[in-house]
Amino acid sequence: MSCTLLATTTSVQDTGLLEALLPVFRERTGIAVQVVAVGSGAALRMGAEGNADVILSHDPKGEQELVASGAALARTPIMENYFVIVGPKEDPAKVAQAPDPAAAFRAIAAAKARYVSRGDDSGTHRKEKQLLAAAGLDAAKPWEGFASTGSGMGLTLQVAGERRAYALSDIGTFLAYRERTGLVRLTKDAPALRNEYSVLRIDSKRFAGRIHGDAAQRFEAFLVDPDTQRRIGEFGQDRYGAPLFNPLRAKPPATSAPAK
Repeated sequence: MSCTLLATTTSVQDTGLLEALLPVFRERTGIAVQVVAVGSGAALRMGAEGNADVILSHDPKGEQELVASGAALARTPIMENYFVIVGPKEDPAKVAQAPDPAAAFRAIAAAKARYVSRGDDSGTHRKEKQLLAAAGLDAAKPWEGFASTGSGMGLTLQVAGERRAYALSDIGTFLAYRERTGLVRLTKDAPALRNEYSVLRIDSKRFAGRIHGDAAQRFEAFLVDPDTQRRIGEFGQDRYGAPLFNPLRAKPPATSAPAK
């Protein structure tokens, strides 16, 4: 049986999306997918070094740089959701009242409230640093009470829940871990919090003999296939009451012509 190695952000693993999609891909193609779930930064480095066939990440800037370097053939957006600032229900920093994400971080800093960062160079961590910069805060040591796990989103949310702390999360992983953490969502969707996921195939010619290019190409085709996009758009509805991801390659439903 042929196989392909996928380096992916932890959020698609923690939410259960890969568990829902990969058996379908294997059944259709006979190709097994070996998954290495790490932060987007680490996944992109694996691609840059030819240590993965295909990448699934949510760091647009890093993805564009990988394509520009020639290591990746192209960047294909496949789905999106939003980042959210989550925290304890009592919300001591009044984050829910902040007019925008930057103001929310300034409020947390002013209150010297507990905050748990991934600190792992993931797509979420990179977004966090952007938001901290927009808030005029030093990402290296924003305020007393700021801590890092150096780990994935699921564990970071659990630590934040134990400490009754704030955290930045993708909405999908937050919903998947909400019951076990006791944290609540405190921000609404905003352009600054948009979270886009893309698939990138690594150039098999650049890393001759190391990359399973054909299998990676079939996996990319599977992710943009209309049926897969439908599955992505429905994933989470039954368990969480809302889809966790919005597909970007799905065709809009046909509309009937207005009656004359």
